[in-house]
Amino acid sequence: MTETSETALAAEPLKRSGSWLHYYANPGRFLRLTRPTLPWLAAFSIALTAVGLVWGYAFAPADWEQGDAARIMYVHVPAAWVAMAGYAALAVCSFFSIIWRHPLADLAAEEIGPVGAGFTFVCLVSGSLWGKPMWGAYWVWDARLTSVLVLFFLYLGHIALIRAFDNPQHGYRAAAILALVGAVNLPIIVFSVQWWNTLHQGNTISFSGGSKIYVTMLYPLLIASLGFYLCFLTLVATRLCAAIMERRTGALLLAAAERSA
Repeated sequence: MTETSETALAAEPLKRSGSWLHYYANPGRFLRLTRPTLPWLAAFSIALTAVGLVWGYAFAPADWEQGDAARIMYVHVPAAWVAMAGYAALAVCSFFSIIWRHPLADLAAEEIGPVGAGFTFVCLVSGSLWGKPMWGAYWVWDARLTSVLVLFFLYLGHIALIRAFDNPQHGYRAAAILALVGAVNLPIIVFSVQWWNTLHQGNTISFSGGSKIYVTMLYPLLIASLGFYLCFLTLVATRLCAAIMERRTGALLLAAAERSA
């Protein structure tokens, strides 16, 4: 499919609904807007992550109670935040896919899954390494840990389901339904330490009230978290651009084969 025909296809729903969403759902326009920003996103994500981790591991003070073992939070906490935010983005893309049938939303959901699963895996592993010196075990069936493990399985289920059908559209629809149903797990993760008596410590950072973490530890944590978010965005955008180009190449090859036949 040529860029002209893609623009024409995107313009038709734009006229009907008047929504900016249809305008930016055009794959060609998305490529033109996104590809120039990828090197900058990658550079900022690497720089911020490096600054946050070096500051946290080398210069921030040790925790008064947990000692140096608490320094793993500069990886664990950002990975946990990104894992949950990634699944929220996956659910939003699935909603757009079901309601408006945007091909770009389907592609975005497909590319978010593996990246989100990777960050969730980092969260689980780093949490286990943190739990060993604190609890004496790498794993306990705590409400917070169990709900994050369920999040990891939801990511894996989405990855498998989206590729389980010969007809890609059936896979996109089934995976979108799974993503929307699984979104109910996100508030469980957030509020599990308040709803149940858990070993996992309560939330130490609050954006609506006073945080329980000292500022010299909070600043590197926030910087590392911003770096993780930008890393997630860079990886997903890069994979999405590659997927769009792969589809374009496949369409051109198919059209060439039909003409030669």
